[in-house]
Amino acid sequence: MTIAWLLAVSLVAGMLIGAVGIGGILLIPALNILGGLTIQESMATALFTFIFTGVLGTFLFQRRGSIDWGITVPLCIGAAIFGFFGAWANTKINAHGLSLILASIIVFSGIYTFFTKSREKLLIFENSPRAQLVLLAAVGAVVGFGSGLTGVGGPALSVPLMILFGFPPLSTIGASQVVQILAAVSGTAGNLRFGSINYELAVICTIFEVVGVVMGVRIVHAMNARVLRTCVGVLCILVGAWLMIRTVLGY
Repeated sequence: MTIAWLLAVSLVAGMLIGAVGIGGILLIPALNILGGLTIQESMATALFTFIFTGVLGTFLFQRRGSIDWGITVPLCIGAAIFGFFGAWANTKINAHGLSLILASIIVFSGIYTFFTKSREKLLIFENSPRAQLVLLAAVGAVVGFGSGLTGVGGPALSVPLMILFGFPPLSTIGASQVVQILAAVSGTAGNLRFGSINYELAVICTIFEVVGVVMGVRIVHAMNARVLRTCVGVLCILVGAWLMIRTVLGY
């Protein structure tokens, strides 16, 4: 029965990953509570599964023409470089302070997104492509480092930050599918050296996650932009609040 609940959470997490890019964070406490792994093992195992959900999500979004590679590539470069250092930092420093900062950013972005959902947002550095590339690379660096440090999937940071800076929701979620791969691969490379992955649970969770991703992608492409922004805003607030609680309680 415990494994059945874990697989149910994996399915829901996959649906959320496919629909709004954020949802993999649910897998960490599920692996810890239902799978019997330590929190470090749960983070490492969850991050490993995000490689496969990211690959499938990227394929499905690209097939629908929903990935803007102009914003995705610089984001991925930053994430790929700094994910490894985040995993290394997880073994060396007390991550509570930084985790609280990351959680605060996610909550703020969610609140901002929710309460501005009916307004036309201005894209930052819209008339300065070079500055926009630097911004995206910097966001990618934060995403990669934060993912490796906390075990939270890259989209949990990339989606709220990109929405905050005015990028379109669907393009943001499409980019998050790709950055999920890079952040997960980079963080997993660090975990292979510094952490521990439970491959048995990773395999069975991944199977249900990818089924959920297919369902989530279908859902998101049937939504209008305003409803999508509302969903992203609410989920960012919930995810950020959960990360704060986890950090404060030392979970």
